[in-house]
Amino acid sequence: MARFYISTPIFYANDAPHVGSAYCTVNADAIARFQRLLGNEVFSLTGTDEHGQKIADAASSNDVSPQAWTDQTSKLFREAWNGLDIAYDDFIRTTEPRHRETVQAFLSEIHDRGFIYKGMYSGLYCVSCEDYYTEDALVDEKCPVHGKPVVEMSEDNYFFKLSAFEDQLLAWYEANPTAVQPATKRNEALSFIRGGLQDISITRTSLTWGVPVPWDGDHVFYVWYDALINYLTAIGYGVDQERFNEWWPSVHHLIGKEILRFHCVWWPAMCMAAGIDPPANIYVHGWLLVGGKKLSKSMANDASAPVKLTDIAPKALTEDFGVDPIRYYLLRETALGNDGDFSLEGIVSRYNADLANNLGNLVARVATVVGSKCGGVGPAPDPKSVIAAISAEVVGEAVAAWNGFQPSAALEATWRLIGAANSALETVEPWKQEPGPAVDAVLGDCLEVLRLVAILASPAMPSVTKEIWRRIGLSGEPTNGPFDDVMTWGGYPGGIPVEKGEPLFPRRKP
Repeated sequence: MARFYISTPIFYANDAPHVGSAYCTVNADAIARFQRLLGNEVFSLTGTDEHGQKIADAASSNDVSPQAWTDQTSKLFREAWNGLDIAYDDFIRTTEPRHRETVQAFLSEIHDRGFIYKGMYSGLYCVSCEDYYTEDALVDEKCPVHGKPVVEMSEDNYFFKLSAFEDQLLAWYEANPTAVQPATKRNEALSFIRGGLQDISITRTSLTWGVPVPWDGDHVFYVWYDALINYLTAIGYGVDQERFNEWWPSVHHLIGKEILRFHCVWWPAMCMAAGIDPPANIYVHGWLLVGGKKLSKSMANDASAPVKLTDIAPKALTEDFGVDPIRYYLLRETALGNDGDFSLEGIVSRYNADLANNLGNLVARVATVVGSKCGGVGPAPDPKSVIAAISAEVVGEAVAAWNGFQPSAALEATWRLIGAANSALETVEPWKQEPGPAVDAVLGDCLEVLRLVAILASPAMPSVTKEIWRRIGLSGEPTNGPFDDVMTWGGYPGGIPVEKGEPLFPRRKP
């Protein structure tokens, strides 16, 4: 049994979550579920980032304290993730005492090692990003990420000696070529490092809503430094050294490309400065685009936005389409690492094609014909079926894809197995045949396909696959049993009742 620690970014709790955040979280959850399926010991972390100027401003606009505001908004994220069946092991909030203590311990270690010093900082600051930009990085004199005007700020700060780690970072990337993936994102980080690193401001005096600097009470830590350290808080850094040592080498950060610099340059350097190894793996995903625009909370106030943000909020989507279909769409439609187009029309198209026409139709046809030709009792599969070879290929490809952070490719492979079963039914047409060996063979093969698909698709659609498992007469759940054993062709025992039930995926109007 191996350990597998996966984290989402902690999401900024200045407002309700949107489907772009759900995209990252569902992917992380499905990857974690697959690792549990393999029998590995998994720790899945998500949570909310609750300090900084944006939080203070949002709280002030709503006439409440920052703590009261984040209590409300953090709850919205937890409710959204629970509504999407996210099986996280820990939900961290950066306003928790455990996190404040870890932040102070970690940055004190860096300070004591001589990598933090005091100075004056002046620069162009984007409140939405909580980040400074050079004039060259601006687009039309606005933030390149949010398209909003920046403000010039000047204040007394503490700085982290990022410039001291340029060579070490390059050496680390050379020694760990797969630490940052995909390769295009690794190259972006390397380009940034090779362009020369400047020391960066890590504290604020103009703000009080943050983690206090333990060696200087006039300062609070800059929100990004506070936020990054959550990955250590959750596994006991500075509190439970044994637990930290067990889990940190197995960490996998799943992040959006807009925060690549923080995670792939600053964060490894911070870890080096504190005397711990940089994160083992950082996987960078792309953006969901609506009408060519990045999905973000700012769309709520954008009159030109192609869709109302409330119409595609996670809760609205799951109420309309169901939890598992939305999970499937988010995982299947866009390969992790690429940008992807998101639309309600796309959800309907994927729902009808993959779920209603392929998987749902296979479940319904098999159950119907088992009822009419086999007295409702499922036959065993043919050990020498031609589908067995396809099954072995699909399982191998799906496992490799899940392990490679490619849920879309894993599901694509799984649906090839569904296609093979549907094709076999069309060829034999058992509904036209008299009961006998040929009918039993094709129906047994299809029931075995449904057993295998229920296992392979369970990280994506945990509820639907349990229902398929139950309908084909199997006890327990798709996630039970040693993975290698249950994925071997021939596991469906036959001789057990099969239930038809209501359609799993009633067709949607385009």
